[in-house]
Amino acid sequence: MSTITDNVVPPALLASVNAAKTKAADASSAAGAQDRFLTLLVTQMKNQDPLNPMDNAQVTSQLAQLSTVSGIDKLNTTLEALKGNYQSSQSLQAASLIGHGVLLPGSSTTLANGKALMGVDVTEAADDVKVTIRDAGGRAIHTMDLGRQEIGTLPLEWDGKTDTGAVAASGQYKFEVTATRGGEKTAAEALSFGQVASVSTNAQGVKLNVPNIGAVDLASVRQFL
Repeated sequence: MSTITDNVVPPALLASVNAAKTKAADASSAAGAQDRFLTLLVTQMKNQDPLNPMDNAQVTSQLAQLSTVSGIDKLNTTLEALKGNYQSSQSLQAASLIGHGVLLPGSSTTLANGKALMGVDVTEAADDVKVTIRDAGGRAIHTMDLGRQEIGTLPLEWDGKTDTGAVAASGQYKFEVTATRGGEKTAAEALSFGQVASVSTNAQGVKLNVPNIGAVDLASVRQFL
């Protein structure tokens, strides 16, 4: 693409423009770029060769491009301001979740005081859904038969009793979800339970800090309890 500098610019003119650039406090801003462009354009027009004047269409095209760049810069500034306002609003909303329970993608649960919480996210209607709880050695100690389930999130509670009637010891357990429809496996996701301890904000957005799980996005939460 041709530019207005296609015409020969005297060295003295370039030196003058460069000096003006260094004086501008906002040299890297859109306003600074606009000032430098107009300074160069006016000076070049004053010093153009009368026998080989600048092309009017070329000048008009350059002005249109400058206007577009300036408009985009203003739009970016507006979007950044809106992003900041949205993030602040989201942080305030997230702060109200501190102390609340959440169900998140995960396959672990903690048994304490004879109770362990977990969940299942059924993404396709199933004829039969089962949850199998395993101990630290990977042995299946308890199975929950949830039967037919429609699409949705289902919170669950385990009382700590095994299939043999024994009481499992307090601690961490793993569990898995299997779902079938018409004899074929269908989609279902295991959900871990956690309690929101705090909320943090960083470049990646608002995060919920859940002990034993970590920092998670609001979008990761399948259900608030």
